Amino acid sequence: MKDTQILSAFQELEAAPATHPVDTAPPEPRLVFDACQIGVVLRAVLFVEVCAGVAVGFGARDAVDWVIRLALVTGGALPATVVWLLLTCLSKRLLARLKPELQYTAAVALGAVSGLYGCGMLAWSGLLVSLPWVASAFSGMLVAGLLVAALVMRSKGQMPAHTSARLAELQSRIRPHFLFNTLNSAIALVRAEPAKAEALLEDLSDLFRQALKDSDEPVRLAQEIELAKAYLAIEQVRFGDRLRLEWDLDPAADDAILPPLLLQPLVENAVCHGVEPSPLGADVRISTQRRGSIVLIKVTNTVPNGQGAHGQGLALRNVRERLALLHDVQSQFRAGLKDGVYQVRIEVPL
Repeated sequence: MKDTQILSAFQELEAAPATHPVDTAPPEPRLVFDACQIGVVLRAVLFVEVCAGVAVGFGARDAVDWVIRLALVTGGALPATVVWLLLTCLSKRLLARLKPELQYTAAVALGAVSGLYGCGMLAWSGLLVSLPWVASAFSGMLVAGLLVAALVMRSKGQMPAHTSARLAELQSRIRPHFLFNTLNSAIALVRAEPAKAEALLEDLSDLFRQALKDSDEPVRLAQEIELAKAYLAIEQVRFGDRLRLEWDLDPAADDAILPPLLLQPLVENAVCHGVEPSPLGADVRISTQRRGSIVLIKVTNTVPNGQGAHGQGLALRNVRERLALLHDVQSQFRAGLKDGVYQVRIEVPL
């Protein structure tokens, strides 16, 4: 049976319960933009400064006059930007309860308030004689609208990556050789070790359940670890002593937030490119460690002599892109082969 036929079969099984009454409750409102990230703060400040520099350039007589005007405008624009970021971040939970249209309106309104605050700072300093209150309010609204639009576009950029990850995960889980090898292993264990066969099928069920789960919400590292353990438990039955596992998990790191289905493709790569092609097998090590406000995740495996990096790096590129979308500059991703050991190293905020 081809992959497409298997996919169709699962779609038919999933569609059957649709004849029964379903819960038609509307989905809970969710935040359409998130300003509570260091990368967002840095980009917002840079964007406002660039806008201020271009604006004052139209009235500047020379370079010195431009610098003076820019410093004056920055004295009002920078505090206004920081205030808008603080207000939107502090009211994050409240905004999440509103409809998207009301979230946009609230963000723009906060921009007007922030603009007035920036103008008030200039009034308090006595640097301006004629205070542009109305212009400051409208400028704050305009800049806030542009920032919200950029954040919304960035948020929507996560959806294709999550969808691609779920599809790749589903396809990998129902590949004929993986499915058949797992079922054959379970059949072989039914009489000799029924409890082990039952555990194997439960692990396979967990993998299918996670792959078919339609959710783009971030998950805890502990959940990703459990999914990786289920996958490796299946492969352990298949490869036996050829798959030498080592876990070094820090419980303090369990609450780190990751995109869904992030860790499992990494351990699958370790098995496919380390254990499977080698008659002697490979050592696979998964470790987590909390270092202050940072969580370090490592997936390493030995590789056969002469083998290079993990394939074409499609799974690694997917992981890197989804990490950047969720954590922006607060996350780091590195992967490489050194002295016969391939390592993937991930850093995320806690």
